[in-house]
Amino acid sequence: MIRVDQAGEYGAQRIYEGQLRVLGAGRHGEVLRHMQAQEQVHLDAFNEIMTRRRVRPTIFSPFWHAAGYALGAGTALMGEKAAMACTVAVEETIDEHYRQQRDALPDDEAELKETIERFRQEELEHRDIGLEHGAEGAAGYPILYGAIKRASKLAIWLSERF
Repeated sequence: MIRVDQAGEYGAQRIYEGQLRVLGAGRHGEVLRHMQAQEQVHLDAFNEIMTRRRVRPTIFSPFWHAAGYALGAGTALMGEKAAMACTVAVEETIDEHYRQQRDALPDDEAELKETIERFRQEELEHRDIGLEHGAEGAAGYPILYGAIKRASKLAIWLSERF
């Protein structure tokens, strides 16, 4: 559970780095920096939990490094709305994942449960920001959204196992 959460937050951080490289100087730069800063807090927390609990990172970390950045930069190159569509797809997938984890954790994991729920709420904030900034107006939104959501679910599946 910790491994996949750390991997997801690392991937999200890289997505925002890619988006900021392309769109950082534009009108969405500030909102992207806000979301990236929250993702950094999430990543730092899961890095600390991994160390404390002696959890090894996924073997896919080098791939997520490149793939996350490419996804962020690629969607940003498609336009601001496509970048926001990426945010919506990723954050909805993470919301589902975190909700399942929260519900599966036993009562003696109250601190971890609280952390996951707090981060889930921030991911929902990111989704809402994406929707407010025109995600659904991206060219080919249903296809783009669906592809990114499926890729995110695959990344979760791989990181859970390896």
